[in-house]
Amino acid sequence: MAMLHLMIPALWIVFIAYWMISARFAKRTVGGPARWKHIAIRFCILVLVVIALSSAALRHGMRAAQAYQASHALIAAVGIILVALGLALAVWARIRLGRNWGMPMSQREDPELITGGPYAYVRHPIYSGIILAMIGSTIGHSIAWVLPLVLFGAYFIYSARLEEEFMCQRFPQSYPAYMRRTYMLVPYLL
Repeated sequence: MAMLHLMIPALWIVFIAYWMISARFAKRTVGGPARWKHIAIRFCILVLVVIALSSAALRHGMRAAQAYQASHALIAAVGIILVALGLALAVWARIRLGRNWGMPMSQREDPELITGGPYAYVRHPIYSGIILAMIGSTIGHSIAWVLPLVLFGAYFIYSARLEEEFMCQRFPQSYPAYMRRTYMLVPYLL
């Protein structure tokens, strides 16, 4: 069981390492919000998570939920599978974007509209994959993942809406048509 409990953090570490390395090969950023705004938003999310986790009532509830989770290998296995699928989706989407990838709401030099691969089903598969991985982390590792899931989920929806406004301006004919035939985050739902 201890090995199962370590698999989810290991998957996240590999994912983050890949993300940092692959970011070095993206096209040059030419616009969008300043980098400090991205850092400030993420810092605020981190502060909210730390404040929430310092709540005694929340810690007590999390210990009870964690005791249940830790005793069931099947629950851990389901969580690991969801994390692996979510991160694989995000990596597939990142590979498909190639050099067009950038931080949320950033604008790239000579952008291309990518509509193949996972983008044929959802417009923001990186966000979808990370959200799925966080759900898997909540199920298989710790209930503490609920808080970042909610906060980052809200941030991803906000970012997706802003990115879509920019894409409609950048690709006025093709992007609205693409929006009509795909879903934002979850195929057939959202």
